[in-house]
Amino acid sequence: MNWWLTALMAVLSLTVLVPLYFTVVTALKTPDQLGGSGFGLPTHIRWSNFSDAWNLTHFPSALLNSALVTVGAVVLTLLTNSLVAYAIARNMHRRFFKGLYYYFVSALFVPFPIIMLPVVKQTARLGMDNQAGLILLYVVYGLAFNIFLYVGFLRSVPKELEEAARTDGAGTWTIFWRIIFPLLAPMNATVGILTCLWAWNDFLLPLVVLSDPNAQTLPLVQYIFQGQFNTNYTVAFASYLMALAPVLLVYVFAQRWVISGVMRGSLK
Repeated sequence: MNWWLTALMAVLSLTVLVPLYFTVVTALKTPDQLGGSGFGLPTHIRWSNFSDAWNLTHFPSALLNSALVTVGAVVLTLLTNSLVAYAIARNMHRRFFKGLYYYFVSALFVPFPIIMLPVVKQTARLGMDNQAGLILLYVVYGLAFNIFLYVGFLRSVPKELEEAARTDGAGTWTIFWRIIFPLLAPMNATVGILTCLWAWNDFLLPLVVLSDPNAQTLPLVQYIFQGQFNTNYTVAFASYLMALAPVLLVYVFAQRWVISGVMRGSLK
């Protein structure tokens, strides 16, 4: 082990604690304490920032909306994107599926602002300017990157496993759900984490799609702290901390599951 390189990486990894520390101390300060050093500890802790953020954003309702959209996007993404990737990975020798793969991957180079206006008009005409439409959009827009990840992983899975299952009389659906999908545990965890973080923290897509104010997610309701001439930083950062807590717990849990999934996949 290169101890110097390991120590350097450990020090650099600690830099992620700097913005977290800044967020915590700002959320505990009063507005008049912001004039000093941003990294200074609060001289008087103001816990009312959290209650103000709770009331101003209607936090339980916004939290439920974000959780509904995030869970729906993650579950539907894992079920559908893995199926499409499996069909492509096992038929890459065919011209149609190979072209389909490059067609999906090419969507990575299309910026969302270019297609934003047509998406807004189309979702409104189809009556999809709601949470269900937002979930479907997350599934579709994540398809390009997820296909890229899944196909690369599936091509490393031996085909002999499927051939043995077919010899025993298993069909394609049985092979996928009982053999392939469990082997995709590490990649499912990776795609699930990325989709979860994206859907939970996204601001632009819910802003242009959702038309019902009661369906707003946490990033949208937190925009209330941004005024025309000033910003309520202390209450805003308290709201950010409350929104950060659930997804942080999910990330810590899923990170451990990724490691165990990689070990199970290597053993199989």
